Amino acid sequence: MRMLHTMLRVGDLQRSIKFYTDVMGMHLLRTTDRPDQKYSLAFVGYDTEDRASVIELTYNYGVDKYDHGSAFGHIAIGVPDCYAACENIRRNGGAVTREAGPVKGGTTVIAFVTDPDGYKIELIQTN
Repeated sequence: MRMLHTMLRVGDLQRSIKFYTDVMGMHLLRTTDRPDQKYSLAFVGYDTEDRASVIELTYNYGVDKYDHGSAFGHIAIGVPDCYAACENIRRNGGAVTREAGPVKGGTTVIAFVTDPDGYKIELIQTN
């Protein structure tokens, strides 16, 4: 078994695709539009779906905002250099909400960014 994807409901599909591709450096893997069912999907990731977990962005026609609730926390992405990743994200228009630095009580370097719909993304330095 392996994790296939995580689905996020988004208020503007093109805005989210732009964020995940231009700001986070993912690739747009595929899209599907289902007008009869009133939704569209976009799959984004760092590798192909047969080799890595990806994110499914779901836009339901006419819904521009969601209540995230209190159960979902964040998506985590490994990066070789959190400091450089934050600078790159900021340069490309992304919002860094926790600057790169050691996790409280530890030495692992982390940072947090927020996507256009308010979902949190943790960057974890892998080197």
